[in-house]
Amino acid sequence: MSHPRLNWTSIAPKTYRAMIGVNATLAESTLGPILSDLVQTRVSQINGCAFCLDMHARDLRKHGESWQRINSLSTWRETDLYSAREQAALNWAETMTRLADRHSDRDADFAALQAEFSEQEIIELCWTIAAINSWNRMAIGMRAPISAEPIA
Repeated sequence: MSHPRLNWTSIAPKTYRAMIGVNATLAESTLGPILSDLVQTRVSQINGCAFCLDMHARDLRKHGESWQRINSLSTWRETDLYSAREQAALNWAETMTRLADRHSDRDADFAALQAEFSEQEIIELCWTIAAINSWNRMAIGMRAPISAEPIA
């Protein structure tokens, strides 16, 4: 088991608290906790962030999400387990996380998003994606350990 590199939350507490503040506002978004956690879990899968993946899978379980939907998240395109709204959000999360992989036109992805979300929701989703990408980078870079507690 690897150990954390630095105590990043206490070395730069103002920045850490600012990120906590961003998360607090996103927790109040109109997206709802399940959609938000589905997106954050998927982004964490893409980025390979064990800490955030573990945390958001735990949050999904607390919200009553099934293991089948959690376990199928990386293959969401291959199942009928996710609503059109969830699919549009997951697609946009992947598009905005894999920026370097996709220099092509993103208009079709955005149009799919607009069919399911209001402008307010789109902006809240974009901030959610931006925030989890930042958290992933810090948790991976500083080797944030996952909880040893089993997930129910």
